[in-house]
Amino acid sequence: MTGNPYHYPRQTLVLNDDVPGARQWAVALDKVMLTYFEIDPGCLFERHAHESEQITWVLEGELIFVFDDGEIRARPGDVVAIPAGVEHAVRTDHLASKAIDAWSPPEDKYRNRGHA
Repeated sequence: MTGNPYHYPRQTLVLNDDVPGARQWAVALDKVMLTYFEIDPGCLFERHAHESEQITWVLEGELIFVFDDGEIRARPGDVVAIPAGVEHAVRTDHLASKAIDAWSPPEDKYRNRGHA
């Protein structure tokens, strides 16, 4: 391992507003990123795609991923892996949700957001 390790105590991980009804924090290295989301009921991440690969692990609630060929309802413990460039939307219905995303390479949108 080269470089120095970083430690982010819980109190330094600050939630930031994302889309209406969702808050997140992010921690990144050069080639990988981790984001944590708290998402209200009735939240919508509009249809989009990104250059990064995304792996989402649902911790609480339910996330509904909508793709061209259907939808996936991901519940606690479920993981959804989305290749780079695949268009999708994500929403919640009546349950609040918490989830962790892993990104490679890091999403510039979230870089340097979420830690003091």
